[in-house]
Amino acid sequence: MGKFAKKSEINKGIKKMIEENALGLATINEKREPHNIAVGFVKVVSNNKLLITDNCLDETLKNIKYNPKVSLVVWRSDWKKNCIGYKLKGNAEYFTSLVTINKIKILD
Repeated sequence: MGKFAKKSEINKGIKKMIEENALGLATINEKREPHNIAVGFVKVVSNNKLLITDNCLDETLKNIKYNPKVSLVVWRSDWKKNCIGYKLKGNAEYFTSLVTINKIKILD
C-alpha cells in the first residue's frame, strides 16, 4: 500500500515530485463522465497553486468550463521500490495560455 501524507500545502519534497514527474489530471464532463489525461509539464507557483501548460487540452478545457473541480495524482519515479505518491484536489481556472489549480488540498 502506498504512503500518503495529509497536508494542506505543497512542501519542497512534493513540489520536486510534481515538477519532475508526469501527473494524472482528472476532470468530469457534462454527462458526468470522468476524463483523465497525463500532464508532462507542471510548475508549482505557490504552496497551493499549480500552472499547467495548455498542450492539446481541448476536452479537458471544455470540462473545466463546465465544472472547475479537478483531481491530480503523482508518484515518485521509483514507485516500484518506494510506493510514495500524492493525490491533489482543487479548482482549475483557464487563462489565455495556462490552466492553474487553486487551493490545492493533498488527500490520503
